[in-house]
Amino acid sequence: MNTEYTAVIKQEGDWWIGWVGEIPGVNCQEHTHEELIESLRVTLKEAIEFNRKDALAAVGMGYVEEKIAI
Repeated sequence: MNTEYTAVIKQEGDWWIGWVGEIPGVNCQEHTHEELIESLRVTLKEAIEFNRKDALAAVGMGYVEEKIAI
């Protein structure tokens, strides 16, 4: 599944700053646009994996996983 997210990006002085609007806490700051995009990708991937592990730890045993799409 190819999932897309929206990066909100702004250059402020010598810095590029950005957020992924759909996932709270995914924000980065870098010196170039290219570095910012890569940092956002890495941070987004880590946040999704962390949230998944956190959800699985909370649910305990006897659960079912189902894919959903919006």
